Amino acid sequence: MNKILIVFLALLSTMFAACGGNQTVSNEMGVDSDFVADTVVADNDTVEQIVEETPMPKTADELFDDFFFNFAANKRLQRERISFPLPVLVDGEPTDSTIAKNTWQMDYFFMRQGYYTLIFNNRKQIDRVKDTSISNVVVEKIYLEKDAIKEYVFERRNGLWTMTAINNTSIASSLHASFLEFYKHFASDMAFQTASIDESVKFVGPDPDDDFATMEGILAPDTWEAFAPELPRKIIYNIEYGEQYAASNEKIFLLRGIANGMETELTFRRKGNDWKIISLTQ
Repeated sequence: MNKILIVFLALLSTMFAACGGNQTVSNEMGVDSDFVADTVVADNDTVEQIVEETPMPKTADELFDDFFFNFAANKRLQRERISFPLPVLVDGEPTDSTIAKNTWQMDYFFMRQGYYTLIFNNRKQIDRVKDTSISNVVVEKIYLEKDAIKEYVFERRNGLWTMTAINNTSIASSLHASFLEFYKHFASDMAFQTASIDESVKFVGPDPDDDFATMEGILAPDTWEAFAPELPRKIIYNIEYGEQYAASNEKIFLLRGIANGMETELTFRRKGNDWKIISLTQ
């Protein structure tokens, strides 16, 4: 992760903790950041003011992640970096609907839930996150229970990242459709998870006897539940970095903490009509 992003997230995390921001986050991983109650409104206002008064470094526009974490936390920056009136598309087609600047409501995306998710077809795509030549990115908010996706389209114009459109579409229209339908069931049903274990699942995780070491092994169906990570069940995010992703029989699902270094990686492979988990790294 870029140093600019690390410093910014550490600052933001410290401010939210100091102001009681964590009180607004549910421990239930199905939490939707759009509907998190502001139980400490005054303190959150203080945090937002501090963030807005902290200028985004000019170099943050080099990497999309650096820009986006600032964009999702800074109300003033967010309004400055949206091309108003913002077009609203449906299935990629233009509509008569637009969003005016005076009606835009601050979107914190995944910032208040403390984690975000990513879906990749392979490790080469993971490396694209660090590519400074990328000029277009799509942030997907995936509503699993509603079978819907809201896509936030970003372009880099004259060196500055800007949101240029919102596209509303369905999970069925996604190139990840088969995996997302599987994941919806996988994340909410332990019996189905166990049935979706490959013959053996490679496991890499922290050593309970040594805080500075990792352990490796093989998980079988009868041991899966003891190591299974808690997964979001209602809404997940995905970010597509500068390319049109294709359908794939392998998916790498990443669950990343914000400012705490936590990361869980699950790799799935489709065998026939069924998806199977083949590795877990924590």
